[in-house]
Amino acid sequence: MHYDFTNPSNLIQFLLIVVLFALIAVIVFYLFKRLAARIYTLVCEVTFIVLWLFDLTAPCIIVAFALAVGVILFFFANPNEGKSMLANYMKGQAPKPSFMRGKARPESLFDRDAMYKKIETAVITMSKQKVGAIISFEMHDSLSEVMKSGTPIDAPVSAELLQTIFYPGTRLHDGAVIVRNDKIVAASVYYTPTTRPLTGKYGSRHRAAIGISEACDAVTVVVSEETGRISIAYKGELETVGPDMFASRFADYMSQALKSPTAE
Repeated sequence: MHYDFTNPSNLIQFLLIVVLFALIAVIVFYLFKRLAARIYTLVCEVTFIVLWLFDLTAPCIIVAFALAVGVILFFFANPNEGKSMLANYMKGQAPKPSFMRGKARPESLFDRDAMYKKIETAVITMSKQKVGAIISFEMHDSLSEVMKSGTPIDAPVSAELLQTIFYPGTRLHDGAVIVRNDKIVAASVYYTPTTRPLTGKYGSRHRAAIGISEACDAVTVVVSEETGRISIAYKGELETVGPDMFASRFADYMSQALKSPTAE
């Protein structure tokens, strides 16, 4: 390599660049859960350092510009994640980095299979009746701030209660229900919908479900009011599932979220 580390000023410059890039990497890992953003950042940083060591100034400038533009584009493409983190900082509730984050609270002991069965019964029934619904299951990221926009419930999960909440005409049927462990803790909660361009026709519930899944690790189930279609949102993605496959896919998502406290 062409860089002379025996020169103290060169060594200091190198260390400053490493520290700066480390800070940028930490910020990106805070802001974005998408693996593509993290890989892009690391590739740009490693490429810049290699080019800088070979004293290739012009390519370094190009890579640095690409890194800056890429981070900005990722931010505007996924504004919910950035807004969520900034809002938490303003409220003094800054999240821990993914490699330091634990559970939001100790998980209570309950019959998970029995609770899943109640969810399946409610969702399949509402799907057949074309009753719109959106239900989020809190995982490692706390939804306490989000649920402040809704109505506190604090009742055990039951298929009958969920169907009653979402029945058209009731005061709580608009907005989402949030489930923590085996309790319905809030209803009529409103999420910031995703601003990403989506292929196909998506209603407000589906956009809200994707939006909350971009901002935290909750698993969200959506029932379409128009078609009765059932979908599951997790980590910014939305999967449509048939009624016969809902129970197994829902259990898969919940298991994946429970085992993965870090967001990728």
